[in-house]
Amino acid sequence: MNREPTARNWTVQQAQRAARVLVVDDETLFAKAVCRRLEMAGYECRMAENLQAARSAFAAATPDLVLLDMRLPDGSGLDFLEELRARLASSVAVVVLTAHGELEDAVAAMKLNASDYLKKPIDLEELLLTLQKVLDKAELSQRLEYSRERESRTVEGVQLLGDSPQMRAVREQIARIGRIASAAGALPPTVLITGETGTGKEIAARMLHLQSPRRGRPFVHVDCGALPAELIEAELFGHEKGAFTNAYAARPGLIEAAEDGTAFLDEVGELPLDLQAKLLALLGRRTVRRVGSTEERPVRAWFIAATNRDLEEMAREGGFRSDLYYRLDELNLAMPPLRERPDDCELLARHFAAQTARRYGLPEPLLTEEAIAALRSYGWPGNVRELKHLVERAVLLSAGEAITAGSLGLRPLPPVPVPSSASVDADLDGLTLDAAEALLIRRALQRTAGNVSEAARQLGVTRMALRYRMQKYGIVAERNEANGQVDMS
Repeated sequence: MNREPTARNWTVQQAQRAARVLVVDDETLFAKAVCRRLEMAGYECRMAENLQAARSAFAAATPDLVLLDMRLPDGSGLDFLEELRARLASSVAVVVLTAHGELEDAVAAMKLNASDYLKKPIDLEELLLTLQKVLDKAELSQRLEYSRERESRTVEGVQLLGDSPQMRAVREQIARIGRIASAAGALPPTVLITGETGTGKEIAARMLHLQSPRRGRPFVHVDCGALPAELIEAELFGHEKGAFTNAYAARPGLIEAAEDGTAFLDEVGELPLDLQAKLLALLGRRTVRRVGSTEERPVRAWFIAATNRDLEEMAREGGFRSDLYYRLDELNLAMPPLRERPDDCELLARHFAAQTARRYGLPEPLLTEEAIAALRSYGWPGNVRELKHLVERAVLLSAGEAITAGSLGLRPLPPVPVPSSASVDADLDGLTLDAAEALLIRRALQRTAGNVSEAARQLGVTRMALRYRMQKYGIVAERNEANGQVDMS
């Protein structure tokens, strides 16, 4: 059985399928004519001649919209609408049909949260326009509700823990940017949050939103790296009906859904170049044009972007537009990696241990001195996210006993060998800059047995930056299971 289409179960697949319409009317010829016209327009349509059949249709599949007559053989459409709102589908869109002289019924239906009403006899083209308008509004409401639910579920995590000078500086900078956003009024400057994976960029973005005058407005998280390639433009900017295959209805994009709140463009470095150009135009003109439309719609959202990639270097290499980089980097917030603030490891570990124990109703375990020392000496390629997952696992498996370095699965990392200056000069003598960089990458991968995260740490770059360079030079690390070595090609 399909569930009611609420914000909680909204998906990309649901957004792209044909909208389902249930026509509840005992005038069979009229209902069949409506269904034929709706199916020609790309809708899925079912008919119900009475309330009993309508209830059965809901049991089989919850529609996106109900076209509901007010006079039915086994009851009133108003009673059924009240039943919908109370039990069957509180958020489904409903357009009521009224006969001449039944305006009171239409008023009563609107008080029960009907989406719209139409008077019989009905022009089918007017009906199509009304349904499209109602579905557009319902879709936008679902997206906004999804954003608000997601925000409310993550309130517990909206804090940047740490007593290190680096984290105190980050919190001070967030407060300062919040004050700038307040003073800027309707159009605060764009913020670019940089840092490795797992350093807390999303939490920093949410803190910026909460410290701005937009705190009560939508916070829409757009994961640019997770959107399907064939849908990313339509998801960001929206689309009109018929703009592409399966575009059965016009839909607003995620940027429109942010309204006058905050649009958080996570992993913005993953956007393809053609969409970078469209994003640049949007930021410059503060308007968005849906796919397949010629109409420009105003954009009032505050834009915060985040990336774990070096956009400046990508711009030099041609992988990211330099003009977009400068537009995004009006204000910059750099998140420090965990290995640069080892004193925060104990505080974070105790916080995550207490949080996990509370969530699962377990006793809060102690952290041994050995465990704390291991936490401080580890390199943390996955940063705070990796620490959180390790501590959560240790708490769940500890059975109330103290957490040790062994239960965390951590050992201090071996020191990185530093070659003599003479050998470095000999190795690099006569090489071009690209060849020297490729040589250093290959050696780092050999030292770390193909561990890209650890190689990136030793080279002083992010994992994504190292992946980018490996792709550039055609370097592939393949583990040789026979002898434990790593073959570099």
